[in-house]
Amino acid sequence: MLYEPRYKSSREPRFNPDLSLIAVTAIWGSTFLMVQKALPSISPLIFLGLRFALAAALLTLLYRKRLTRAAVVPGAITGMFLFAGYAFQTTGLQFTSASKSAFLTSLSVPMVPLAASLVYRKGPGRFELLGVLVASAGMVLLTIPGRVADVNVGDVLSFGCAVCFAGQVVAVGYFANRANFESLVTMQMLTVMLLSLTTFWWVEKPIFRPTPSALAAVAATGIFATALAFSVQAWAQQYTTVTRAAVIYALEPVFATLTSYLVEGEMLTKRVAVGAALILMGILIVELKRGAVVQHQ
Repeated sequence: MLYEPRYKSSREPRFNPDLSLIAVTAIWGSTFLMVQKALPSISPLIFLGLRFALAAALLTLLYRKRLTRAAVVPGAITGMFLFAGYAFQTTGLQFTSASKSAFLTSLSVPMVPLAASLVYRKGPGRFELLGVLVASAGMVLLTIPGRVADVNVGDVLSFGCAVCFAGQVVAVGYFANRANFESLVTMQMLTVMLLSLTTFWWVEKPIFRPTPSALAAVAATGIFATALAFSVQAWAQQYTTVTRAAVIYALEPVFATLTSYLVEGEMLTKRVAVGAALILMGILIVELKRGAVVQHQ
């Protein structure tokens, strides 16, 4: 029977893995507004191709002495999940609203423990499951649109995005201790880059106007939200379970909303505040349970 241990690496982590994942989620959430403003000047898959090409070049240069053949297949698998998630999300946005897409994409959080239970043949702990449910309720309050009943092709694609993002989280957790994280993340970036640059010409109408905002978005997301963030993800998930990671990733819309408030002056409603509080409560539930377990060991 496969079993996902609480810590999948015997090495003591130099940094706190959960705090590192929170920092990664903050980066992802804070760059959403920048990407949104850049997309009128550059079509989504070209943007992804350039973003991941920059990340792949940086990581290949940085990790060139650590790259191994053992990560080729794991990196390709995680990269395909990641590319499919982004492709479904960006294509789906052409047919559905951004709020509905965000709501459906957020379903990846409760999907992670379900997918992990199939891979490891063991369900999450009671407190982990409770944390997921509480955090998911918070994400619903943050992202749910006015009308959910009207389903169109964009909604189906957005749901496919949630499935793929959940698969990527589980796959990274599964392979993180089977190949060094440097090779895993580099192969993942190369896979997304190749898939993006070989499909954009028939999936979308190519647009590329190298405006300052578009180039700044490619640079910022390529360096920080991709090369750095996915490196930290691959490293940190050696030391924590995928369910715990999924609960932390639920913070992404919180950081996105906070960025919109600080940059655009977007109003923070009571529903947003309650949703953010529930997500934080979900994280605290699994964190406090973890502390209790460590104290009794």
